[in-house]
Amino acid sequence: MRHLPPLNALRVFEVAARTGSYTEAASELGLTHGAVSRQIALLESWLGQRLFSRSGRRMVATPIARSFASEVSGAFERMTAAAEACGLPDARRILRVNAPVSFAMRWLIPRLDLFHAAYPSVEVVVTTVSTVHEDLRGGFDVAIRRGMAGAGAWPHHRATHVLDDVDTLIMSPSLFTQRPILDPADLEGHRLLATETRPGDWIDWLEAAKLPHLIGRPRTLFDHFFITRQAVMDGLGIGIGPLPMLDIDIAMGHLVTPFPHIRVQRTGYVALLPKSTEDTEPSTRFVEWLAREGAAGQYQLSEGQAS
Repeated sequence: MRHLPPLNALRVFEVAARTGSYTEAASELGLTHGAVSRQIALLESWLGQRLFSRSGRRMVATPIARSFASEVSGAFERMTAAAEACGLPDARRILRVNAPVSFAMRWLIPRLDLFHAAYPSVEVVVTTVSTVHEDLRGGFDVAIRRGMAGAGAWPHHRATHVLDDVDTLIMSPSLFTQRPILDPADLEGHRLLATETRPGDWIDWLEAAKLPHLIGRPRTLFDHFFITRQAVMDGLGIGIGPLPMLDIDIAMGHLVTPFPHIRVQRTGYVALLPKSTEDTEPSTRFVEWLAREGAAGQYQLSEGQAS
């Protein structure tokens, strides 16, 4: 019999290391904070060394714990794949997809019905991260991140380009009616709304619009784009937003783009699969579907620009 560490403690440890928080691990696993702490202590006792150290009010994984967590995540992924391979062929499959919040809310989720219609036996479960640079430690089958799909960019994953990211000026229809922006110079006097997770958006757009003298103007800053988007829709000011993720809002008349031809190209999004993923697995079909949807949206965007 193999001398295995306590498996339940390993599961708790993997989630705690991946989320970087005992509290978030407790929420994901349906446990109390104390139960998470006890399982981590049990594993530390079994290993004979500390896995987390206190930093302020948070428990932070040590470097060796992060390395260990990566191996544990890989082992869990292999066990999951093995279990799915042994399952009934027509059994409903769970596909875990992890994506940045704004991408999930504004682009992926509104399109999921199309995937479910094409693949009714696959149930997609979406979890989100607050930053596109979040670590890729287990807990999902497909990860969406900002980046390039070129060789060597993701050494442990197969990367597929999904969506371009193009920024332009956005505002609410009501604010446009009250104080229209018909020329870039009309920005003067408007409140500028910015997003902490998308630094440099205003600087780059103002340079593209040949308005560098406005770069130093103060801006109201929000932590995530979906908050900025809501503030723009409420007419609190004008913002910079990614066109591919706002096409539904624009089509429904919730937002307007005063200068759609003034754009800033950003690094787009890629879908990441573990290199061990088989071509016949649901995750591979999901990534292929994502790429088709992204390409169709980009074609429509180009058509709109040409018109």
